[in-house]
Amino acid sequence: MATKKTIPIKSATPKNQYDCLKCPGYCCSYPLIEVTKRDMERVARHFSVSLTVAKKKFFRYDRSEKSWCLRRKNDEHFKKICRFFDTEERRCTIYHARPGVCRDYPGEPHCGYYDFLKFEREHQQDKDFIATTS
Repeated sequence: MATKKTIPIKSATPKNQYDCLKCPGYCCSYPLIEVTKRDMERVARHFSVSLTVAKKKFFRYDRSEKSWCLRRKNDEHFKKICRFFDTEERRCTIYHARPGVCRDYPGEPHCGYYDFLKFEREHQQDKDFIATTS
């Protein structure tokens, strides 16, 4: 009599080894976060404004890169950060409408910033420590 053997099924998508909600927003401090027209339209819908209004208010055209990008604002940790980043709560305010580049980041199960953050918090023995690189 043959025995049925259970074979575990592995997911094609590896589980993320990071938690953006515990990160102070390293990737949000990039000097240039490019957006597509589709991204701008998504943000415009999120705020119930026209694309023209959204472009003026939330985005800027970078002449050197010849592309649209997110506007930035001052930040106590990184000098400048995405204008949609809540600097008190340290999280994205438009998470469900965020640009594609933000949705795809980091593009793998590990985030180098999160690994760095975990390491620093363990060594500082402070679960809220924000390590800066500047």
